[in-house]
Amino acid sequence: MSDYQSLVDEVSALLQAPVTLEDREFTLIAFSSHDDDLDPVRTRSILRRRSSPAVRAWFEGFGIARATGPTRTPADPAAGIRARLCLPARHEGAVYGYLWLLDDGAVDPADPRMTRVMTLATRAGRLLAADIWQAEAAPRAFARLLSGSAADRAEAARTLGALRHPVSASASVTVVWVSPAPQATPIRLPGGVLTRRSPGGLALLVPLPDPAETAPARTIAAGLLDSIAGSDRTLAGVGGARTDLPDARHSWREARLAVRATRAEPRLGPVACWDGLGAYRLIAAPPMATPTAPPADPALLPLLEPARADLLRTAETYLDHAGHAQRTAEALSVHRQTLYYRLSRIKTLTGLDLDSGADRLLLHLAIKTFRLATAPEDPANAGEPGPAAVD
Repeated sequence: MSDYQSLVDEVSALLQAPVTLEDREFTLIAFSSHDDDLDPVRTRSILRRRSSPAVRAWFEGFGIARATGPTRTPADPAAGIRARLCLPARHEGAVYGYLWLLDDGAVDPADPRMTRVMTLATRAGRLLAADIWQAEAAPRAFARLLSGSAADRAEAARTLGALRHPVSASASVTVVWVSPAPQATPIRLPGGVLTRRSPGGLALLVPLPDPAETAPARTIAAGLLDSIAGSDRTLAGVGGARTDLPDARHSWREARLAVRATRAEPRLGPVACWDGLGAYRLIAAPPMATPTAPPADPALLPLLEPARADLLRTAETYLDHAGHAQRTAEALSVHRQTLYYRLSRIKTLTGLDLDSGADRLLLHLAIKTFRLATAPEDPANAGEPGPAAVD
């Protein structure tokens, strides 16, 4: 049984009256069972889980939002409204909800039992305030994760951890960027997905159970686009997975670049994933060697093992010679059969087909970008990593 339900049941038992708890937006939180006849307002509130704007205006007209103690609201027989006693659920000076007693004036606000009841109302206010804070704190923390300040991002990650939010406990996260932003989110997003709307688009922070698999994020993005009426202009990008929450900002950047790449190359969309952009990934954001980032594009990483230095040199020389086997073999001083064997190994290790112009472009760019990223800024510092990318 929830804390709210236990609280409502205790108030009802103390005063022997039907009790409901609503938040400050008049959304029904909990209600007691009681044999007494219900008026239409309470019945509709229970059935619809909230009161209508007209009902809300009626009760707020009696000053309940400003009240600090029990407030009587009169009956309105014409509207089918019975008299009530309203107990404001407040916390730190603000009202967060209302406990309603359907009592037709039978309960005296001066009744000694009201001391305990008002203590329970205060507890309800504290619980409601905590729920609202958590509901608002997580999206605010997501917004700070996208900040340019490393301190803000670290604080946001701590906040989500303190809230025990699902993204803080997941193996990794990724960011989905939907642009332009839909006027409303037309589908129910899975639990744990946070959103942040901006003029340029809608960002979604998606928890992933496996850092190597962004399929759940792609599925969410595709479902979102499918549900948007007239979504031909709306595109989605999925950034790379990150195992540390403060790095989600980089995934967001990749997701936005993926959308831009799709606008340049429609065949990539309507849902474009950072790890599927090919050469556009390097054109958009070439990697730079840093202490916490890979020194090269993922397509090149299999060739960076020290034992595969010959394969890296072979790939670069072959591409520098526009795929001309004879000139490449001469430049490497190897037999053509040796060259063909090495090219076969390169294809197996990278998954790239060197007969494909797109794959050739990706590998060639990846190699040259790696050379630039690891080149020393000053010849005197040869052997040290090149300049780190500016965040």
